[in-house]
Amino acid sequence: MDNKFKITKKAGIYGIIGNIFLLLIKALVGFISKSQAMIADSVNSAGDIFASLMTFIGNKIASTPNDEDHNLGHGKAEYIFSMFISISMILVSAKLLYDSIITLILGSMLKFSWFLVIVCILTIITKLALYIYTKKAYEKYNNILLEASMKDHKNDCIITLFTLISILLTLFDIYWFDSIVGIGISIWICYTGVTIFMESYNVLMDISVDDTTKSNILDICHTYTEIKKVEDIISTPVGDRYLVFITIHLDGNMSTFESHKLADNLEKDVNKLENIYKTVVHVDPI
Repeated sequence: MDNKFKITKKAGIYGIIGNIFLLLIKALVGFISKSQAMIADSVNSAGDIFASLMTFIGNKIASTPNDEDHNLGHGKAEYIFSMFISISMILVSAKLLYDSIITLILGSMLKFSWFLVIVCILTIITKLALYIYTKKAYEKYNNILLEASMKDHKNDCIITLFTLISILLTLFDIYWFDSIVGIGISIWICYTGVTIFMESYNVLMDISVDDTTKSNILDICHTYTEIKKVEDIISTPVGDRYLVFITIHLDGNMSTFESHKLADNLEKDVNKLENIYKTVVHVDPI
């Protein structure tokens, strides 16, 4: 199995274990203390377990080699399952927003507890460790499932920090901030979910390579003086890389052997680009 898939599998397993631990202690302490922010945080951890599970399953499918039915492999599974993650985040955020607004209107019943403070600190330490591990893996392998998990862990660190602040403020009889934090958490989760959804949607709808990559492909084509014109550069995503189709015009007097050799060399050069999965060059004589 490719190192990319091994690391993503580990990230998913670590995420599941860490989030189950956090869910249990957050839910227990949150309901006992009646902290809306902590309850919101515990629901967020439940969503994180689902996200980590989707990362694990999506990565397992995406790592399956290409076969007769799937000639280009199963890379798009990463984006399908990252879309599941994003939808779960949006649904969770809607429920949290509703509960937090109701609590803000009716009043908070939060009771200060040092257990709340300890849970927040444990959460921040756990999530920071998961974030650092996943961030390093994402920077190395550029996997959208790792990106989704990384953003989720980072969000949790920020969310729990504000939860901690809202708890400490109750020492000064400031209770409304707890509900405000709950509202802020829900909006933040929704924003992150929408961002991941759009990135996954674009890939599944066969978005083209970015302008920089397209410019790099053109630069490679222009190094061949025999190419009279580059007519088309068409691309489609394959996992986190792209399948590229290039149509070039060559002198009609060039032999078939020479034109095919040039096309083969061009394909090899373009394939050297980091985010290119495979290149197919079509030759038109002029």
